[in-house]
Amino acid sequence: MDDRMIDVTFDFQAEAGTRDPDSYSRTLQRYHQVLWSKPLPSGHSFILEPVRVGSALALRHESHRGTFLLSSDTLANSNKKRLPLFYEQMGAEANSAWYRDGGAIGGRIVFPRNKVDGKQTINQLRGTHHLIRDRFDLTLEAIRRHYSGETSPLTEVLARYDDFFALFESFNGYVSFFLLQDLVDDDSVRFYLPFSGFEGSPLPRTFEEYQKFRRAQLDFVSARNARILEAVDNSGHEEPRSL
Repeated sequence: MDDRMIDVTFDFQAEAGTRDPDSYSRTLQRYHQVLWSKPLPSGHSFILEPVRVGSALALRHESHRGTFLLSSDTLANSNKKRLPLFYEQMGAEANSAWYRDGGAIGGRIVFPRNKVDGKQTINQLRGTHHLIRDRFDLTLEAIRRHYSGETSPLTEVLARYDDFFALFESFNGYVSFFLLQDLVDDDSVRFYLPFSGFEGSPLPRTFEEYQKFRRAQLDFVSARNARILEAVDNSGHEEPRSL
């Protein structure tokens, strides 16, 4: 099998069993390594090597730009625990499809996993902050604001990892590197639900909103899957400069 082959239908959960795929799926680790080991906006090579942190799988880059330890994170979130009634209303078939489709490689990204000064990582804080609630569109808006010098609920945690975000030079550089263009219009984030600022709960308030929220996430994952396949097909045409 070609080591660069990506199957956008691969079931990482089935491979990981009852454990978290982001930490225990070897295929997911390899896919991230294949996808994000490529030239940075500067033209320099960003090479990721597979490592273990305890029993969990991770990826490591080391160069004159620094040492970066990265782990996988899921982009699509059903809010099953926070909105159990809406979740149950979707029905067993729709919920089963949700995990299959939303958990594909198009619904995964990497963030730094090392703690700075013992404080929460990006993965941890974006999942627990009451104004983010694990929504990736709101996380991406916070990242956009980080690059533009604006504030957000994630200002402090993103600043702790400024060396990581500096690798991509700009918001557009970050979006292009991680193939997130289908969640952005020009320089603006395409939100899953109407957004007027980080005020109040970001969770859907009605079942109709919840349906729209889930569909928007799956549409993004599907579009990103296609973009990932295109990127893999076109890889190998750009020669990175050594660091």
